[in-house]
Amino acid sequence: MSIAQQSATASVVPFWEDPPVRRLHVVAAPAPARRPRLLYGIVAVAGAIAIGAAQMSLSVLTTQGSYEIADLTQQKRQLDWDKEIIADDLAGLSSPQYLAANASALGMVINESPSYLRLSDGKLLGSGDVALGATSVDAINRGAVANALITDTPLVTDPEATIVGQPVIADDAVLNTPVPLTDGLPTPATH
Repeated sequence: MSIAQQSATASVVPFWEDPPVRRLHVVAAPAPARRPRLLYGIVAVAGAIAIGAAQMSLSVLTTQGSYEIADLTQQKRQLDWDKEIIADDLAGLSSPQYLAANASALGMVINESPSYLRLSDGKLLGSGDVALGATSVDAINRGAVANALITDTPLVTDPEATIVGQPVIADDAVLNTPVPLTDGLPTPATH
């Protein structure tokens, strides 16, 4: 910068005649620190204890709920098993073997030449002969196929009598049922 420029900038700056007034003043001594109030401390501690107690009680309730759910799940499983057992018992009681054994225990016999009633015109189809007192099927003592569901189930007429699980061949019984297979299916001799 040249001297002419410096003198021009110096004349632009205003000249203060009076010194500026200072606005600073002395600060009074700080107030002594107040003690925290006892009430605020008690409220803070009580709040922390309440939050801890709430968390613990929610944790206990959640744990108790999970134990109840596990217990109810076990009860449901047991009830499902009981339901399956009852369904098997019902299937056995409604099986043809059990119905035939109860009919035989009541004195009913199987007619070898059955007759049918046609409902449209009421006509009797078949021989119409009366069933004799004996039958070739002994539903109580020997079934062609054993039914394990009803082996120990008592009959309706006699609670002491049950269907025997294994076929029993009596000497005086009429045998027109097939012989049980013991060595597999019979095959014809081709040679």
